[in-house]
Amino acid sequence: PETAAISAITGRLTDGFSQSGTLDIHLPAIPAETFRKNDAFVVCPEGATPENTPVVMGPNIKPFPQNTPPGDRLEATVALRAGDNITTDDIMPSDARLLPYRSNVPYLAGFCFEKIDSGFAARARAMEAAIIVGGENYGQGSSREHAALAPLQLGVKMVLAKSFARIHRSNLINSGILPLAFEDPADYEALKENTRLVMEDARSQVAAEVIRLQEEETGRTFRFRSDFSPQEQQMILAGGKINYIKSV
Repeated sequence: PETAAISAITGRLTDGFSQSGTLDIHLPAIPAETFRKNDAFVVCPEGATPENTPVVMGPNIKPFPQNTPPGDRLEATVALRAGDNITTDDIMPSDARLLPYRSNVPYLAGFCFEKIDSGFAARARAMEAAIIVGGENYGQGSSREHAALAPLQLGVKMVLAKSFARIHRSNLINSGILPLAFEDPADYEALKENTRLVMEDARSQVAAEVIRLQEEETGRTFRFRSDFSPQEQQMILAGGKINYIKSV
């Protein structure tokens, strides 16, 4: 970043680490309201308004899945137990067969995790509130948002893993899905498919250093690291980034 910034200023490729001191750059104080939107490329027929002009979408463009704010008690069932280094392509395949449907998340979601478990999508839908359990480096590879949107469409509420790839973790939070890292990685072995977990005081726990989930049948408690930033906490409590932006 330093090299890109200093090169833009000098007009030639410049080593960012070779510069020191403060750059003498002054921006005029311009009130924010003077920045007007440029809609010159939008053609509006005379008399058209958002109220009288519906947006017509093609048959392969479906509504974007959106989450809802979590309640104080969150219950969900393990629908899949995956291994280490799960890629975003493992989660949501992106081959030529499916790429034409990237604007149709409800359809794409039917192929979620098909490379690992072809029955996952139907099982998660039936559960309505599902959990994915993963190993190390969950969500590695390309940072495709569909790898978070497809699980959201299927009702996934939490992903419990030994560790997360950074950008996929952010994408899960943007969708309002809780990415929780095991405090003790050995607990991974205890969470089998169809295990039902309960998170009491869910909204207040989001801000805690350690989040506790309890197995409904045995009462066993599992501990997870939260490490959410204040803004991430607000996004989770709002049910995702879109809901959060609407609220501020």
